[in-house]
Amino acid sequence: MYFSKAIYILLFYVSFIVTSSFAQKVEIVSDSMRAENIKKEVHFIGNVKINDSENWLHGDKVIVYFNDNNETDKYEALGNVQFEFHKENSFYKGSANKVTYFPVKSQYLLEGKAVIDDKINKRHVNGDAIIFDMLTGNASVKGSAKKPVKFIFEMESKK
Repeated sequence: MYFSKAIYILLFYVSFIVTSSFAQKVEIVSDSMRAENIKKEVHFIGNVKINDSENWLHGDKVIVYFNDNNETDKYEALGNVQFEFHKENSFYKGSANKVTYFPVKSQYLLEGKAVIDDKINKRHVNGDAIIFDMLTGNASVKGSAKKPVKFIFEMESKK
């Protein structure tokens, strides 16, 4: 009886991951998965790959957190995280030790060796932590005395 209840709970949470409130298909593939019903979390461990249409994120571990309404609250990717995000006329590639995504706000928090490359506008930024808003394109970057923020961009030459 307990095993069938655990399978039901696991399938319930996975169905929320695969189908978001915008009916956007999200696919998560990993070496293993563990659902924690009381905490409202699903842990994907080992070679985690998340794909939704043109966007992807890869990491060593991803935890998906749900709110009290069983809607996705946030994704937390850990360990050698790499990603590509596309939105309308935007295309970003990057990496960090940890990436937290808040779907309702469409906001990303990159921590530890955080890097974002804006492929459309040919800009590069890196620092200890980056807060990035996909809706506005705004970014806030924090560095440290040993590793200051670095911003690189190309200027058009006037002829």
